[in-house]
Amino acid sequence: MSNLTPRQIVEELNRYIIGQDNAKRMVAIALRNRYRRSQLPEEIREEITPKNILMIGPTGVGKTEIARRLAKLVQAPFVKVEATKFTEVGYVGRDVESMIRDLVEASIRMVKQQRLDAVQVRAQANAEQRLLDLLIPSKKKKTTSNPFDFFTGANQQHEETPAIAEPMDEAERTRRQAVLDQLRRGELDNRVMEIEVDDQPRGLELVPGMNAEINMQDILGGILPKQRKRRKVTLAEARKILEQEEAQKLIDMDEVTAEAVERAEQDGIIFLDEIDKVAGKNMSGGPDVSREGVQRDILPIVEGSTVMTKYGPVKTDYMLFIAAGAFHVSKVGDLIPELQGRFPIHVELQNLTREDMQKILTQPDNALIKQYAALLAVDNVEVSFDESAILAIADHAFDVNETKENIGARRLHTILENLLEDLSFEAGEQQGVRQITVDAAYVREHLGLTSREQDLKKYIL
Repeated sequence: MSNLTPRQIVEELNRYIIGQDNAKRMVAIALRNRYRRSQLPEEIREEITPKNILMIGPTGVGKTEIARRLAKLVQAPFVKVEATKFTEVGYVGRDVESMIRDLVEASIRMVKQQRLDAVQVRAQANAEQRLLDLLIPSKKKKTTSNPFDFFTGANQQHEETPAIAEPMDEAERTRRQAVLDQLRRGELDNRVMEIEVDDQPRGLELVPGMNAEINMQDILGGILPKQRKRRKVTLAEARKILEQEEAQKLIDMDEVTAEAVERAEQDGIIFLDEIDKVAGKNMSGGPDVSREGVQRDILPIVEGSTVMTKYGPVKTDYMLFIAAGAFHVSKVGDLIPELQGRFPIHVELQNLTREDMQKILTQPDNALIKQYAALLAVDNVEVSFDESAILAIADHAFDVNETKENIGARRLHTILENLLEDLSFEAGEQQGVRQITVDAAYVREHLGLTSREQDLKKYIL
């Protein structure tokens, strides 16, 4: 858990998200409170639960991005789910407990990757030695085995015990060192070789559309031997495969699972999007009969309960839930009172202004202008945007959002794709470096009509 102060958290979020200062402050305080809780004595710590947050605002203003960046900042397990994907128990569809299972899976991937990164150097060294053994097989003493060992389980012990290699002479050591130097210089990367790899079993889908699969190897792993198959690959590919196998051998999956479950329970963040779509006053019948049922199913998860997963029971008491919705048609008051009470912090996000649009284009570390310039630079096209172009693009995005559907910052993606369509299509065909400066005139020419003229065009025959 990071011990960043709320001010430092907000400053970090400002690198990627423009505006919405109130929402940033609220999530920063919630995150800092989790750190404060972790420093308390156990008897007090157990009594303090996270204060869940409800974000209210239209699409494209930064609700999801705030939660995602927050999780990355503290390296916490994070999942984003849509409330509309869930159905009440008894209906066909995903049950609400699946969000907890998804969170545990995300936590295991995170912890496992961290453990793999920690043993990467040792895994590379072990993989090099295996490649050497494949390229220059060493002489080994033969071992005999009992054919009935399969039934007693003794054959597995024989397989895990490597055959004893005979001592190498000086000539063989010199040859292996020479090949090892070639390996490290990449001179043999294109050589094709045959290696044995694990045959990954495919999961069987239990119920179509439920995203629930069962892996027979997980169930019968202790009975059925691991299946291996031979593949022809280049040496570069073989190196990656063997490095992964060696890294897997160096980590303890039981420890990974235990740490991942604890992280999910203590640090997990679940972003529950489109919560407004399951709210409504008229829920007595009709096609949306399960709306209130979904809310009542979500309630015990948010309140704190124990969910069974294939990794064991997982408690939801200390997970942070961030719900979000536009609430255009329904209101927050249309949620059932019990669920409202479980989201005590309400944050209203504002619509993006023209100035916000301008800042989104240029200020964040991953600003859209920088992204498109980097993409075109691959094909030797250097694109620069002057101030007038930035103003014209921002004005156009704001006007279209005002006159048509308001999709927030996502409108900028649409406009930039249209603006640079010809340039992206022709890039790579020219010889040498091509330099393009995008100004207001370029924007007007390639975007064509203004938003107001586009609205009037549909009335002209």
